[in-house]
Formats: sequence, C-alpha cells, structure tokens
Amino acid sequence: MPRFSVIVPAFKVQAYLHECLESVLSQSFDDLELIAVDDCSPDSCGAIIDEVAARDPRVRAVHLPENAGLGGARNAGLARACGEYVIFLDSDDTLVPGALQAIADRLEHTDEPDVLVYDYARTYWTGEITRNRFAALLSEREPATFRLEDRPGLLKLLMVVWNKAYRREFVEREGLAFPPGYYEDTPFTYPALLAASTVATLDRVCVHYRQRREGGNILATTSRKHFDIFDQYDRVFAFLDARPELAHWRAALFCRMVDHFSTLATTRGRLPRGSRSEFFRRARAHCARHRAPGARPSLRGRLRHVLMRHGCHRVYRLLWTTDLLRARARHVAGSGRRVLHAAAVRVHYRIQLRLPVRKDLAVFSAYWNRGYACNPAAIEEKVRELAPHIRTAWIADPAHQHTIPAATRRLRPGSFAHWSALARAKYLVNNVNFDRRMVKRPGQIMLQTHHGTPLKTMGIDLREHPAAARDMDFAQLLANADKWDYSLSANRHSTLVWERAYPAVRTVLEYGYPRNDVFHKATPADVARLRAALGVPEGRTAILYAPTHRDYRRTQRPPLDPARLANALGDRFVVLARAHYLADGGAFGATHRVVDVSGHPSVESLALASDALVTDYSSLMFDYAGLDRPIVLHTSDWDAYQAARGTYFDVRTCPPGAVARTEEELIDIFTTGHWRGSRSAQLRAAFRERFCPYDDGHAAERVVRRVFLNETGGLPAFVPPAERIPVPPAGTVPQLPCPRPAPGAPLSVRPL
Repeated sequence: MPRFSVIVPAFKVQAYLHECLESVLSQSFDDLELIAVDDCSPDSCGAIIDEVAARDPRVRAVHLPENAGLGGARNAGLARACGEYVIFLDSDDTLVPGALQAIADRLEHTDEPDVLVYDYARTYWTGEITRNRFAALLSEREPATFRLEDRPGLLKLLMVVWNKAYRREFVEREGLAFPPGYYEDTPFTYPALLAASTVATLDRVCVHYRQRREGGNILATTSRKHFDIFDQYDRVFAFLDARPELAHWRAALFCRMVDHFSTLATTRGRLPRGSRSEFFRRARAHCARHRAPGARPSLRGRLRHVLMRHGCHRVYRLLWTTDLLRARARHVAGSGRRVLHAAAVRVHYRIQLRLPVRKDLAVFSAYWNRGYACNPAAIEEKVRELAPHIRTAWIADPAHQHTIPAATRRLRPGSFAHWSALARAKYLVNNVNFDRRMVKRPGQIMLQTHHGTPLKTMGIDLREHPAAARDMDFAQLLANADKWDYSLSANRHSTLVWERAYPAVRTVLEYGYPRNDVFHKATPADVARLRAALGVPEGRTAILYAPTHRDYRRTQRPPLDPARLANALGDRFVVLARAHYLADGGAFGATHRVVDVSGHPSVESLALASDALVTDYSSLMFDYAGLDRPIVLHTSDWDAYQAARGTYFDVRTCPPGAVARTEEELIDIFTTGHWRGSRSAQLRAAFRERFCPYDDGHAAERVVRRVFLNETGGLPAFVPPAERIPVPPAGTVPQLPCPRPAPGAPLSVRPL
C-alpha cells in the first residue's frame, strides 16, 4: 500500500500535463502511486499519460471510454486508489518540490488525521506568484489535530479538493464522491471537513495553482452551466439533513452559500446576458428552502444577503454599480492626492537643499529600504558607541521599521522627513544606492559599503551580459557611483573589481566587512540562544542552505530540495533554508527537519546558529569563510549561471570546501563526512587566507574612526588570520584556527 494516491484527471491540457505529472514523480518522497485519468480527451493527453506510465511503474494510466467530466474522472481515479491518503491535483497545476515530504511529515506528526489542509499559491503566466490571502488560517498551532468546530474559520478557504490530503479509509467510510456538474468540489469538500473526526493544517505552499492567460478555468467562462451551483448546494444541505448531529452547521453553510451566490452574480463574464434575473429568482428560492435560524453574515455582507434572499436583482445591480463608481472615484481622488503630495515633497526638498548641512546627522539604509541589516547596520551601531554626538537615522519601508533599534530615528521612504534627512545629513551610508533623485551636496560624505565579495559580474561589467543587465541604466549607475566618497572593500579582489565595475574617483577603505565583526564578538551562549530561537534541537547539526538569485530564470525556484537533503541525512541534521531576498515568496516550507528562515532579518545570526553552509554562488560563502566553519558548494547549473550572469573567476577551481555537482553528490559529501574532512579544511584555509584578510572583528571600528571621527592614524591593527578565534559552533569546544600557510609550504589541516 503506497502512502499517497495522487489522482490527476486530464482533459484538453496537453500543454501542461507533462509538467504536472513530472512535479509528482520528481518529488523527494516517492512512496506514491500516480493515477492519471484520461477523460476521453480529444488532444494528446492520453498519449502523454501512456508515455509517462511506460517509463515509471508508479503511474497507473486510466482511459475513460467517454467524457465523464472532472467529477467523474476523479471518481474513476478514486475507485482505483490504494494509498493510505488520497491527494487530488488538477492537470494544469503542479506540486511544489518537497511538498509530499512536508505533507507526509505533517501527517506523521499529527497522528494520521482524516483531513490535512495545506496551502497553495497562484502562479500567473507573467511569472508572478501570490500566496493564498487566507494563509494565516493554516497556522500549525496546538492542538495539532482538531475538529472543524474548533477552527470554523477554515471555511473561508477556497473550497476545492486539491488543497487537502484525505485518509482513504475516511473517504470510503463516509461514502464521499463527486457529483456531475461545474461545482463538483462543493458537495465533496464541505462534507469532508464537517464529517472529519480529526483535521490538521500545514502552513506551507504545496500546490502552484496555474492562472492561465485564457481558456484555463471552466468556471471563468460565460455559460448557463453556472446555474449548477444550486444543485450542488442542495446536495450539501441533503448531507446535513442525513446527519442530525451536524445540524448546527446549517447557519454557517447558509451564509457561505449566499456569499457564493453573490460572488457569482457580480463577477463579470460568468452569467450570460439576460440570465441574471432568473439567477436571482433561483437564489431566492434556495435561500427560502435552506434558511437557517441564527445565520449571521458579516456586517458588510448583511445588505447583500437581504437583497439576495429577496431576489432584488435590480437593486442589487444598482448598488453594485454605485459601489464600483465610488471605488473608481476614490482611486482617482487618491491619485490626485498622491500627485499633490509628490509635488509638495519636491518643493520641500529643494528648500531643504538650501539649508545648512547638519554635521551631527548620519542617515543609513540597506537593501533598498528593506530594514536594519548588513554593513550599514554594523556601522550605525558602532557610530552610536564611538561617536555619540552624531545622531543616526535609518530609512526603511513600514514593513521593516520594527527591525530598527529604538535609539535610531525611523524614516519612511518618500516622506518629508526622509527628504529632509537626505538633504541635510553630513553622512550618508548605504550598501546599494539612495534614491537617484538625491542631490549630493558639498560637505556631505557618502559611504558605499557594498554587500558582498563579488563572484558574479557587477556594474558596467554587466554590459557584456545583457540577460542579467536587462534594462539597467548604466549612465545612471555611473552617476550614482560619482556620489561616493568612500568605497568599502573586504579584500584585494573586491578592491580591484569595484575599481573596474564602478569607475569613479573615491577613497577605497580596504578594512574588511563590519557585518562580519559579530563572528568574533559573539559568545557560545549567543550561539546557543540563536539556535534555540530558531528551533534547532540540541545535538543536531544545523546546515544553512542559502542559494543565490538566478538572472536567467523568471521564477526563482530553489535548485536544491532542502527537504530531500534533510531526509537523506536523517535525524542528526536540520536544514535552515534561506531563500534569496529577490526570490519568490513561499520558496521553502517547514518540516521537522527543515526550518524556513527566509524571513529572518539577519543572515549573520543564521550563520552563527549553523554548523555548516551549503550554497552555490552566493557571496555569503566569502563571509562564512571568516567564521571558519565547513562550506559545501552545490554547482548544478554552473554553465547556465556563468553564461547568463558572468563571473570573475571559476569558484570550482578554488572553492572554500567540497564541491557537489548534483544532489546525490551533495548527500554523499555529508553522509561520508567529507564536508568536514581534512581536504575541506585545507580548501577553507586557503580561501579564508585570500578573501578574509581583514575580517577580524574590528572592521566597523576602523570605518567609524576613519569616516566619522576623521582619524587617519591609530586605527585598530589587523589581527593575523592565524591569531583569530571566531566563535565555535554549538556543542563544540573552542578550536585553534587554521594556521596561515608559509609560502611554498603545504596547507595545514585544522583539527576537527
């Protein structure tokens, strides 16, 4: 008996069926059967199913003699299912990598519930991905399992079958099946949730729900078949009538029914012209038939319910049209207010530019206003310590202002205060660039900290890589660089690259990266606290997985499945998975062996909490080398990455540790212990010698004394690599660092 029976009905989806089936068969969890049902499709769906079945014994091909519709095709698959749990997947949608493993782990953790509800994201043909707006309802709070009475808010979710896993014995015991018609999901999902003795949730995107440009959803077509909704709700209430113990749900389902009717009646392109009055008459009859005492719609929906129950379609349409016109008027008025505000801000900024520069004010920002982070954050903290006479302010979007320390003034981008600060602050610090409209005044000092040692090509070097540069304005790029007074560098390699990539006159500060000072300032107690906050169990080896951005991909899917890696390595390991900040939301999902840390504000804290790093081409490897912990590179798409983005050197020839070309090689590196072996230590020592010559815990102090206190001498001396002792990983005793190799001598090996 397989763990899962995945049922995929197919009809006129030949362009998407291959991707759908492969998304199931390529899952890291492979204890499954895939039942692909050809619903007498007139295109190549049947041939595609047979082709896939011929090469994978887990696929069961079912060909129906005549078209049975979506519900009938699902029933045909259900009749052949042998798995412990049944999962439905529409044939133009896909399972997210690692989804089945996450579902299996959650089922095990929640003691085999009748129904497990998981999340989905809409994927658009433009490449945009948006998560379900009711995702908060899927919180995995205790108790792990419950009845629907305990969390009735789940009824707000999209009532479809493909965002749930059903225990097959439960489905058979309750006699659940799909009726014919357009809205066949309704009389299956409601009864399933109502009848389930145990329900559980999984707060992870497991399905990508494809939104086709045209012709993708039969429910989005104009047809009288939408009147089928009435028969389906009759079936739902018939189920309730047969279960007196569920009668208390009538009021809630009545409200859901009226909301569904209202949505369908007011959505353009659904009901044929001239049929709306008939639809309202049918809706009124249904409301009278299934009226439930105690039905309490939301305050906003009460008028809509009253009009629907009385069949007042003309009044309903008038109010609906009025509401649309009011919304458009608000939009126009809002646009006008925004235009006036922008004009007022510009005038305000011009006035501020004529006022004196404030020598006691410094303004910071990082990553395009994403919050308190990176080198600017480390410098800002050191300014408050060494130069308390200088007031500091930080520019951040409202969603990230909570990351800013209480002692630092918060500035909202685009506000009057923001532009006043840019106009009058003496010190301007950023790891990218400020707003291009900012005017650099005489007397202002701008420090560009950058945000990593460059492996990939940067600046004007991107002119040779149009796939990565896209519509980059190189003239504006150089105009921004001309504003820099200081350019911070972590090593000689970076110094040379910045000089070529951003040709402009400025002073280079080859001081190391302030953001890495914490690696030498933190204590073992700090490491233990960080691990506990992230939920890393004691005694586990924590692997930080941090892939970089792919310029050659429109959607940023991770090249490695962290769930598969974690499961292959077993319970001794935990994977801390961190998506790149430019990646799509919901890249990873949490299991008991995978912790999604994509939203964590500090990558330095994640590095401290981990025992090893797995990355591909991220600049994080250069920082992590200064921490002197094992690094493994996963370079499965090196050729594509190098061709699209370009690199300054082939990192595979001088890596900071072991190199894996495939997931299998990566797993082997960890299972054999090669990740922390003598050869890996030798490679890391050489890499650290080359790229971390100044990361000794004093970089921020050097910057503050040089830039803010104007001290040209007496800066903290560089601590030689052989004398540095970064904080050790959790559960280890302090170790001697790798000694600096003498010229011509073989690389020494750090004891493990």
